[in-house]
Amino acid sequence: MRYGLIAGNGRFPILALESARALGHEVIVIAIKEEASEKVEPLAARCYWLSLGQLSRLIEILKDEGIHEVTMAGQVKHAQIFSSIRPDWRLMKLLASLARKNTDSLIGAIVKVLADEGISVMDSTALLRPLLAGEGVLAKRKPSSDELADIEYGRKIANALAGFDIGQSIVVADHACVALEAMEGTDATLRRAASLANGKPLRLIKVSRRRRHMLFDVPVVGPATIDVMKETGATVVAVDAGRTLMLDREEMLEKACEAQVAVVGYAPEEAN
Repeated sequence: MRYGLIAGNGRFPILALESARALGHEVIVIAIKEEASEKVEPLAARCYWLSLGQLSRLIEILKDEGIHEVTMAGQVKHAQIFSSIRPDWRLMKLLASLARKNTDSLIGAIVKVLADEGISVMDSTALLRPLLAGEGVLAKRKPSSDELADIEYGRKIANALAGFDIGQSIVVADHACVALEAMEGTDATLRRAASLANGKPLRLIKVSRRRRHMLFDVPVVGPATIDVMKETGATVVAVDAGRTLMLDREEMLEKACEAQVAVVGYAPEEAN
């Protein structure tokens, strides 16, 4: 199989490329200069580096390479999209047409533009199914009754917010919602929550967007998540089973056990 991969930051694109190579696939990588790691380059059949906003050049590369299918792997920080983007004429036109200037609308519109050019976007987790979180208690420690009550409360809020494309995470402490993720990302949300919680234990709840597809913006947790949880006094992380990538799973769960952090997967709310 031959396809394209648009690489953002983190381990997600690297793991996807390693899996593709093991399966004998040929992958042309379009790496986002502001986000992607140089480690993607040796794993690609060919690698092109583009800045955010170069939509016309992206389409030109995919067409020149004869690519009809592409996947998006890795995060592009929400703040990066809206503060650092320098749109070319095609993206400028697209931005002007959007009724809502949020990430979901923008990337969704880019997916449509690619489709109009004969390029389909594949499920971003297609090569990494084994890394998706399962349902139930995933680390050694089970959540306490207080933690379960906070998770139940937090998931109601997080799932309600998910439809508005504000963020994927919320933080609860002592049965109160103390922080909602916006453009700053999960780590900054946890640190902000810690500054507000007066030393009370934090509960991190991450949910996936309420959509049927997993083409982009898939929730990710990993060892770094546990590091920040330990730093901020967060005792449990709840994620959507089957819709959240657990990167470096063994290392993550080992760190969770050492830090006495509970990790739990829940059946996701039904997509719209």
